[in-house]
Amino acid sequence: MARLIDLSHKIEDGMITYPGLPAPKIRDWLSREASNTRYAPGTTFQLGMIELLANTGTYIDAPSHRYAEGKDVAGYSLEAVADLDGIVIHAPDRGRAIAAEAFGEVDVRGKAVLVHTRWDRHWRTERYGKGYPFLTAAAARHLVDAGAALVGIDSLNIDDDSDGTRPVHTALLAAGIPIVEHLCGLDRLPGSGFRFFATPPRVRGIGSFPVRAFALIEK
Repeated sequence: MARLIDLSHKIEDGMITYPGLPAPKIRDWLSREASNTRYAPGTTFQLGMIELLANTGTYIDAPSHRYAEGKDVAGYSLEAVADLDGIVIHAPDRGRAIAAEAFGEVDVRGKAVLVHTRWDRHWRTERYGKGYPFLTAAAARHLVDAGAALVGIDSLNIDDDSDGTRPVHTALLAAGIPIVEHLCGLDRLPGSGFRFFATPPRVRGIGSFPVRAFALIEK
């Protein structure tokens, strides 16, 4: 039997994903009470409305997030973001910077590489936005050279936000490698032997968008 493992955070009204960025506003456009006047007695509907920064919850980055001429999230083929052979890399407990050595001799070619830092345990706390783990520039170059298909992390940012050059986004997105940030639940996955999915809606003109990230484990 196959098992589905959810790896994405819920999006809720007023929640903060990244400190300093606006929270989503979720409300009724048409409430059930108001819909009473539009339909037959006893028949009600709710039409919801959401004001949402694209970088909310668990989301995917496309090349246009970093590069003006890069493709947007609608430009990703399903093959690029769905049904990928997945592996989990457990980040070392020492320090914040995750170096190329963390990937060792692991074959990442054509795989969704999910970096497990355990930082998701701080989600929606003040701690989440401070002192988080990130990949180094050398780690990003290693993943590009080794042919990774997608790179995800269960942390605030795949880059050190004190480095304005954002070397990891720069290298991965230049190579057309999707980035998925703010994953969760990677501790529930085996090291390999699963399929990974992180499919955004086909929204044109935007470089990031929330995804329902999940893994399929076949027994």
